[in-house]
Amino acid sequence: MQYIRFPENAWITASVGCNIKLYYLMCISSELEFLPMSSLLSCPLKEDFFMNKNVFTVKKLVFCAMSIALATAISVVIKLPSLPYGGSVTLFSMLVICLAGYWYGPVPGLICATAYGILQFVTGPYFIHPLQVLLDYPLAFGALGLSGFFSNKKHGLLLGYIAGVLGRFAFHQISGFIFYTEYVGNAQGNLLAILASTAYNLSYLLPEIIITILLLALPPVEQAMARVKAMAGS
Repeated sequence: MQYIRFPENAWITASVGCNIKLYYLMCISSELEFLPMSSLLSCPLKEDFFMNKNVFTVKKLVFCAMSIALATAISVVIKLPSLPYGGSVTLFSMLVICLAGYWYGPVPGLICATAYGILQFVTGPYFIHPLQVLLDYPLAFGALGLSGFFSNKKHGLLLGYIAGVLGRFAFHQISGFIFYTEYVGNAQGNLLAILASTAYNLSYLLPEIIITILLLALPPVEQAMARVKAMAGS
């Protein structure tokens, strides 16, 4: 039988790479003990070893997948007609994506939102310049995951939603500037290009933002969202 020697309350790295805290099963002296390797199997594990909150659990994946699927369905089916160069007012699709960050924080939120942006490109791509593929889809929609930075704050969903849509607006602004300067083609028209991009993006983002903020400001809605968050994280 193979034996291992260790002091009391020592931390020993097992072959699987786990830190296992060993306690005395028998006390022969106050200094060192000899225990068989088989006794390691009965030693308690460090309490938080399997409780790593940064890991994507099955439950997190399911809730994030539901968020992406619902937002995609809303953006495709439950929306006003799309504008000529992309963009439309939907029934809270941006809010649905922001929920992932509100539930689980910035990393899952950004990953979930970026995946949603890629799906948006697959279901309805529109671009003039190659850079717009990156700006208008994974980056713009991925910015909705900024809601995760406010997940533990008071009125976190409302603040996170505002941060997310502002981030999306910023990327669409850059993309719109590129789009309009493709037509203008000279420095004199750059200001007009910025104004045109701003007007175009606000025409479909602003109505949905206002409606969503008014909805989230209602106390019953805020309480309901808090309960859903507790259910998603429990």
